[in-house]
Amino acid sequence: MSRFRSVATTVAVATTLLLAAAAGCDSQREPDLPSVQEKLRESHIWGQPVLRIGVADDEPLMGEVRNGAHIGFDVEIARYIAASLGYEGEQRVEFVNVSTEDRIPALQGGVVDFVVSSFSITDERKKLVSFAGPYFVTTQEVLVPTRHKDAIRTIEDLRNPKYKICTSGGSTTEAELEKHQVPTVVVKDVWDCVEGIRAGKYDAVSSDETILAGFLARHPTEFEIVDMPFGTSELLGVGVPIGDPALRDLVAYFLDKSYQQGRNGQTSPWQTAYNRTLGPWLRAEKRQPQPLDVPKLVDFDDKAPRR
Repeated sequence: MSRFRSVATTVAVATTLLLAAAAGCDSQREPDLPSVQEKLRESHIWGQPVLRIGVADDEPLMGEVRNGAHIGFDVEIARYIAASLGYEGEQRVEFVNVSTEDRIPALQGGVVDFVVSSFSITDERKKLVSFAGPYFVTTQEVLVPTRHKDAIRTIEDLRNPKYKICTSGGSTTEAELEKHQVPTVVVKDVWDCVEGIRAGKYDAVSSDETILAGFLARHPTEFEIVDMPFGTSELLGVGVPIGDPALRDLVAYFLDKSYQQGRNGQTSPWQTAYNRTLGPWLRAEKRQPQPLDVPKLVDFDDKAPRR
């Protein structure tokens, strides 16, 4: 009987230790990752039949309207994100035209769900809206008419009071030109600058290279892009309402999904969009940059919110 009690006690102690060890392992296991579906439920777009996306309508190669249809690199990136969120097809996406200076108010006022429109990520803007990305890295350049291609070559030339330099309001270029003490005429859109140059009102326009490449593509014999050392690169991101971190995470996740496809040697949605739009007009070969602050999510096939 004594031996039986001893064996029973040993078994009980061993069982207790095993259960405790198992419990310890369970407590150390990483919690289950949230799913795309769960993030969608947390976002403000859950249950919406249509996704509203802010895009430009007058930036060739990036975002423009031709024959009633929205086209361009930004538009294709927007369509990829929308389809990934479950909003595939023209009937489920509404493109809303936003100017450079209207992008932040459109997000803050709920006019659009997110913005894909040459939107540079800056610390000041991050106080007002959230960003997913970057999805493109660009630089500031200057577009000059061929009549000035030998006269306007440097920042010092831009400061010459006999030239009128134009840029769009609310842009990072406006702040950069001011920092370099270049007097500027500020208008609503870069398109206004280009048309003003063609009409003889202005002598040059400064913006990021993607936007300027579009106008060069439209008027290849009238303009030339001048490379000037304005400073740091511009990181273009997708603007999202600051009060919707779930949507920001979803957009970042799907941008990263495209980035990973490209890294693995596959033809990514980003590369396809680039090759069809900007690729033939930019001088340097480009690859999708790695998005920042990408969450770990579980992707399900049934991503679309149903009503």
